[in-house]
Amino acid sequence: MDTTDVLRELGRIDLGENGLDEVMARVAALAKRTVPGAYEVSVTLVRDGGPRTVAHTGAPAEVIDRWQYASHQGPCLDAAADRKTVLVDDVAGEHRWPGWAEHAGSVGVCSALSVGLPIRDHVIGAVNVYAASRLAFDDDAVQLAETFAEYAAVALANADLVHAAAALSRQMRAAMESRAVIEQAKGIIMSQRRCGPDEAFGILSRASQSANRKLRDVAAAVVERAQRP
Repeated sequence: MDTTDVLRELGRIDLGENGLDEVMARVAALAKRTVPGAYEVSVTLVRDGGPRTVAHTGAPAEVIDRWQYASHQGPCLDAAADRKTVLVDDVAGEHRWPGWAEHAGSVGVCSALSVGLPIRDHVIGAVNVYAASRLAFDDDAVQLAETFAEYAAVALANADLVHAAAALSRQMRAAMESRAVIEQAKGIIMSQRRCGPDEAFGILSRASQSANRKLRDVAAAVVERAQRP
């Protein structure tokens, strides 16, 4: 597949209907199919809870990633942290990360390519492509891997926007529900005490402070008592 075909395939992924992990899994699978020399592919995301592999095409990729997370070193973590491309042409001769070459070689990996996600946010990550031969990735392969990283970054940004919108929607719904129950409680107090809305709200506020409970919870208790036979 050439770059145009790759972009067309990526464009068919519906970011709205698929979860982030599913999107990343499809990105990884497509990268394995199209990046010349690819043996296995994974996608690393680093959030507040630390790094994790959100998608991989096979056990070797996950094994290598997990070693890097446990050791706090490796090409995928460097690529993610610095948002850069890290290329290892010959795993056996690599010495930047002590122990990594031996571990990667034990699962049949001879070359590695990690591309940091080009995003400026609290979340960082990388697309990792592993090969079973030395010198597996030429300039075209690197450029194609960077294309996948760019798309993964767009998918991540989209997922964060959807998550933020959903969280805002939940907050607004909760606020409206709280407002509704408080208004109900005010109406009950106004009927019972023959008072105005301001005085009724003052009664609720004082009850909330004295009981050290949220105003909404106090209001809900008033409504619940009024509904009892």
